Amino acid sequence: MTEKNPTPPNRQVPRPDPVDDTDEPAFEWMKPAASPSASQEAPREASSEGRPASPAGAGAPASRQPNPATAQAGIPAASERPQAESRAGRKAAEAAVEPAVPEAEPELQGRGTHFREPLPTSALQVRPPEEEVERRNAERELAANAKPVLPRVMQVLLAIFYPVILLVLAVRAVTSPLFLWVEYYRSGFPGDGYGFNADDRMTYGSYTVDYLSNWAGPRYLGELVNRSGEKLFKDGEVSHMADVKLVILSTFGAGVLLILLSLIAMIYLRRRSTGGIRRGLFAGSIVTLVVIIGLGVLAFLGWEQFFTEFHRIFFANGSWTFAMDDTLIRLFPGQFWMDAGIVIGALVLVASLLTLVLTWPTRKRRGLVKPEKTRSGENASGEAADPAAAADSDGSRSASARV
Repeated sequence: MTEKNPTPPNRQVPRPDPVDDTDEPAFEWMKPAASPSASQEAPREASSEGRPASPAGAGAPASRQPNPATAQAGIPAASERPQAESRAGRKAAEAAVEPAVPEAEPELQGRGTHFREPLPTSALQVRPPEEEVERRNAERELAANAKPVLPRVMQVLLAIFYPVILLVLAVRAVTSPLFLWVEYYRSGFPGDGYGFNADDRMTYGSYTVDYLSNWAGPRYLGELVNRSGEKLFKDGEVSHMADVKLVILSTFGAGVLLILLSLIAMIYLRRRSTGGIRRGLFAGSIVTLVVIIGLGVLAFLGWEQFFTEFHRIFFANGSWTFAMDDTLIRLFPGQFWMDAGIVIGALVLVASLLTLVLTWPTRKRRGLVKPEKTRSGENASGEAADPAAAADSDGSRSASARV
């Protein structure tokens, strides 16, 4: 059999040399620059031999042209160097091609000729003037120390709502059958000179108090009759009770709304402001004490005048005055309103004092408590404050144990 393969056997496959490869532009940076003297001598030699000269030495490969820089540095040209058979050899050849960096430029030492990193002239490395630095530091300090406005607003609203809520709750406690029962059956309460006993007052008074808190119309009181079958309340009395009901329901509705707003403020302060609820309630208790003490002083100095001015604020003149034998006066005499004012003031006063005590800004609540020493030589964290004192205490304990 004969070999039909056109390629002869045992032929060595040539390995491409990246230095002499002119077809791949990726290795253009590895080619040394052409020598001007060689490009001038090429036409002369061509003319002496009778051959046409190629322009700029185009007939010879660029890699064969000697480099003046390498020639001056004593580095052999690419044609004079042996072929690099491995990657390490090619790296060594590249290092031999690179010219030496002058000593006048030490910052360029260790860098190749094909890559130059720019000097660090970024604007981030330029320090601004001292005035600008001080201004930025002052703004940063102010922003760090500034407190948000909304938590303060919530604390103020909580302090304003708190006394109103306490007054509404106290009024609701008074307008209840329990307070009527305590009043009518306590000793010293004035009796009715027109025939009502304690049971009659409790029955008819309960209808009146229930009317203030339900959604019934004026007929709820207008159609009530006494034992003799006569109407219990006159038309003027029913009209006044309708006005009282409007004021009471409006007060209760406002109280419920303020309670909801206070809960929202407390939830917000609990999440965003440490101690904000305590500060708001503390301020509200102080405001409540001032208001209730002021009203108490006015009522004590002149109860009749205080009671009259109070009715003038909420009711029209002449609509709240009745005769002594009218049912409203027999059920709710002057002593009843005086006792109701005392109970309202006492409830608000006790609640505000209790809130004041529970929210008093002590050092512990303000977070200013220093760690106390739990034992001699140890602080609250359990670490020895003084090694010598700790050693003495351990020695004394061991001696006492031996004894």
